[in-house]
Amino acid sequence: MKKFTFILCLAMLGSVFTACGDKTSESLADGNSVPESSVSGSSEKSEEKEISEEESEEDSEEESEEEADDEEDYTTGDASLDNVRNQDEIGENELLVISFGTSFNDSRRLTIGAIEDEIEKAFPDYSVRRGFTANIIIDHVQRRDGILIDDVKTALDRAVDNEVKNLVIQPTHLMNGFEYADIVDEVSQYADAFESVTFGEPLLTSDEDFKRVEQAIVGWTAEYDDGKTAICFMGHGTEADSNGVYQKMQDLLTADGYENYFIGTVEAEPTLDDIIEMIQSGEYERVVLEPLMVVCGDHANNDMAGDEEDSWKSVFESAGYKVECIMRGLGENEEIRQIYVDHARTAVESVK
Repeated sequence: MKKFTFILCLAMLGSVFTACGDKTSESLADGNSVPESSVSGSSEKSEEKEISEEESEEDSEEESEEEADDEEDYTTGDASLDNVRNQDEIGENELLVISFGTSFNDSRRLTIGAIEDEIEKAFPDYSVRRGFTANIIIDHVQRRDGILIDDVKTALDRAVDNEVKNLVIQPTHLMNGFEYADIVDEVSQYADAFESVTFGEPLLTSDEDFKRVEQAIVGWTAEYDDGKTAICFMGHGTEADSNGVYQKMQDLLTADGYENYFIGTVEAEPTLDDIIEMIQSGEYERVVLEPLMVVCGDHANNDMAGDEEDSWKSVFESAGYKVECIMRGLGENEEIRQIYVDHARTAVESVK
């Protein structure tokens, strides 16, 4: 009997969140095909004109994207150093690590790549492969660096073509949300192609997970905890109910005596204004900023540490604080990676 297992409480599927942002738009669609109809005279000319205009618009969009790539004023590292994990010859057991993704090459290798490496070490009987949910990131990396990363559909098709029997899915998302639910839906369409399909949990699922993440980030930033520094982590945020995990983490830190630790979000609550108000109620001289995201990508480099006047760094500096930005994603933390490994282990053991 085929087996399709969810290693999480079904009720949690109602909560929603994205690992690094709201649901990303898909890559540009192919050009429209010419309808197979018999037309003549002005009708033909009109259709030809419309098709020509559509092609011109598509060409313009592609050129704009290519120009945007060329105008990048930052370096993200050598893409060739990253193992994209899209090899065939998988074998009967596959552990597919699914991430939102990032186009920042060094961060991708040091975070997502490091998580994949740890999982590979822990499960030598499984072939570890990669899938990204963000097609716009996949397309960007391919255009800029000539490196192609599998999206989820391609990764699943690869598993089918390689006759995988036992498929374990381990997301690197922070919590159950939009992205996670979409992954479940997409993978469920392939359930009959495998003998078993099992899901591991995202990073912040159980109370124990929250406690372990708290200890990981506190230990990681202990050198900045001098009594005069506010240590602030920037999450993405979502309009969904799952946004409550940020307040839950804040409440846990405060209850455990880490009153100089603050959790905020880019696009939801707690807002930057909320965080500033809390920090100004203390006697802090310095603010340390760090992303509460698996990767250190666009949000961290621009919304948090950018030079624009609305970046978190600029806003805190304008408020009179000395600001230091720590540019690293959670995936660089060994204790965080171990949580993902443990979640994958629970999923793997359920297959036996």
